[in-house]
Amino acid sequence: MGHTVAVIDREPEAFRRLRSSSAKCAVAGLGHDREVLIRAGIESATAFAAVSSGDNSNIIAARVARESFGVRHVVARIYDPRRAQVYQRLGIPTVGTVRWTADTILRRLVPGGGARNGGDGTAPDALWHDPSGSLVMTEAVLDGAWADLRVEQLEAALPLRVAYLSRAGEIVLPRGDSPLLAGDVVHVLAQAADIGRVEERLRGSGGAVGGAAGGGAGEGGNR
Repeated sequence: MGHTVAVIDREPEAFRRLRSSSAKCAVAGLGHDREVLIRAGIESATAFAAVSSGDNSNIIAARVARESFGVRHVVARIYDPRRAQVYQRLGIPTVGTVRWTADTILRRLVPGGGARNGGDGTAPDALWHDPSGSLVMTEAVLDGAWADLRVEQLEAALPLRVAYLSRAGEIVLPRGDSPLLAGDVVHVLAQAADIGRVEERLRGSGGAVGGAAGGGAGEGGNR
């Protein structure tokens, strides 16, 4: 069984790049225009991909396909990764550009890999950031300098909040009085302006880490 693909583009010249077998249904117009979509066969479509060069056009087209015509499988291409969270809240899955996807993979596989600041102003190793870019999540493997402290002491020593821990392959949702162990992978949230300092202290030299740890332990002992 094969699939029939309809292509919509506002520039008729673009259809010249299609093979004749792929251009059985090529419609000139805007991808979010209802009449254009109907001519392209949207009423019987099982899937819709909005992959124009504009994020706003893509999300509008994707919403029209899903909400007006009931297409179950819809995806929108995005160029600005900060908008991904917005689209996800609307129930629209997104795919990134090749450059963004490759950069994300590099940042996960190679420390410091990928484009610096990712083109969006956030820390290069950020795992997640909110659409505004002001709140960032990063991760670090804790060494012995942070071991035996409590989560609340780590949060008092550095401008961060612990989201969760990965310990021995299991996800842990810690409380404030939960102990930290050497080898824990701690996932933390911090303001973008502070994330560089947070990463440096969590992953940095023993002297810097030890100073913060000692202060946290002393504070805990005074309570």
